[in-house]
Amino acid sequence: MQDNTFTHDQKKEHLNLAKLKKGGAVFEIQVEPNLAIDYKQGKEIDIKDVLMSQQIFADMKKGLFASEDKMQELFGTIEPLEVAKKIIDNGEIQLTAEFREKLRQEKRKKIINIIHRNAIDPKTGHPHPPNRIEAAIEEAKVKIDEMKSAEEQVEGIIKKLLPIIPIKFDTKKIQLEIKSSYAQQCIGTIKNMSNSVEQTWDNSGSLVATVVIPAGLIEDFFDKLNSITHGTLNSKIIE
Repeated sequence: MQDNTFTHDQKKEHLNLAKLKKGGAVFEIQVEPNLAIDYKQGKEIDIKDVLMSQQIFADMKKGLFASEDKMQELFGTIEPLEVAKKIIDNGEIQLTAEFREKLRQEKRKKIINIIHRNAIDPKTGHPHPPNRIEAAIEEAKVKIDEMKSAEEQVEGIIKKLLPIIPIKFDTKKIQLEIKSSYAQQCIGTIKNMSNSVEQTWDNSGSLVATVVIPAGLIEDFFDKLNSITHGTLNSKIIE
């Protein structure tokens, strides 16, 4: 039988939990929040790594353990890892206010970076500075969902920003020819900044590549390659 005393010495108000209500009973477990979210979203993570402890509670803040009879009745087992898996799969993740705010700030920065890297101001053809995007997010009173990925939220956020700043997602296809003496130094930058790369190497070791670049990165892309190749880069925007 489980002891009915609370064994954790941390402040109970600072707990990240997974919680499930089932059959008139409540089941709670303490989780590592980042891993719990990843696990909940289907990533392959060992359930042992998600749990801060393998104890199942009826009310964790009060230190009340779940009834083993209830677990057996409702889950068909009292094995903690099996019960914990069912709680996370079918329940909800409850995060502390501090951790929710941390997640929102991380998602906010990533969303701003996605817009900055992939979009342009159609009036100027240049990307919006990150601080301008951030100001527009503030003005539009955009709410960041800490439980959704940044990528999932970008489209909806763009719609809210359009009345404030003009935004256009665009890409450019570019053909590159880089001398053998600089080709290996350039390939990492090319792959890191491109959406797609088609590359061939001629007999001399020179690189010929066709790349697709977010329009907002064009200027920075050419600056970096020209710096590496000392101005010998041969390039042409195809479309």
